[in-house]
Amino acid sequence: MMSLRQRTRQTCLHASAFFLSALSASHALAGNEDDPLLYKVMIDRFEVRDTEENHPLALDGQVWVGRDLQKLWFKTEAERVGGKTEHIELQALYSRAISPYWDVQLGLRKDFQPTPGRSWVALGFQGLAPYFFEIDAALFIGESGRTALRLQAEYDLLLTQRLILTPEVEVNVYGQNDTDTGAGSGLSDMEAGLRLRYEVRREIAPYIGVNWNRRFGNSADFARSEAEEVDDLQWVLGIRMWF
Repeated sequence: MMSLRQRTRQTCLHASAFFLSALSASHALAGNEDDPLLYKVMIDRFEVRDTEENHPLALDGQVWVGRDLQKLWFKTEAERVGGKTEHIELQALYSRAISPYWDVQLGLRKDFQPTPGRSWVALGFQGLAPYFFEIDAALFIGESGRTALRLQAEYDLLLTQRLILTPEVEVNVYGQNDTDTGAGSGLSDMEAGLRLRYEVRREIAPYIGVNWNRRFGNSADFARSEAEEVDDLQWVLGIRMWF
């Protein structure tokens, strides 16, 4: 039979082992949260475009931070032509997952260029449609009863594990004319592109491609009155990055 001292010692060892196991488990849970805080910075497009008269620079990027179901998004678009910023837009959005593949987003959009700047309330949906089409659709409501609708779609076609062809399209519709910024009511403009990228790493991918812009209706009339192009086809060279 074990002595009292031996039983006491064994009990202490068991208690110590239990304590150390519980402490290790608590550290494992703390270091592997079920819903950690994450972030991502994505430069979808940073490119130079080749036209007959100049070489515009274009940027399209987004940043998000948050957890699995709720995130804060920032989206931006910008374009410089001849050393002058002709278009710059920023959106700040609260995003909430409503299904495994779709988020609803609510926030603000600010157009800094062209002047005068415009401010909008934004309500949209972003996610993955059937057949893996990436969709970003948004309704914008601005001052003086202004409204706008934007639809963006793209699809990644894997030619190899590193070589990816991406067709994409963006359509903008406005509820009323805005002569100061050159936006016409109805279908205003459309941009379509085809880009072929090579993923040096998943996070870094240079690409080449072609981009086409077309204005319609009153937007086309406003452009003609300012001696601007209505239809423009551009070759592009750029890089796509994320971290």
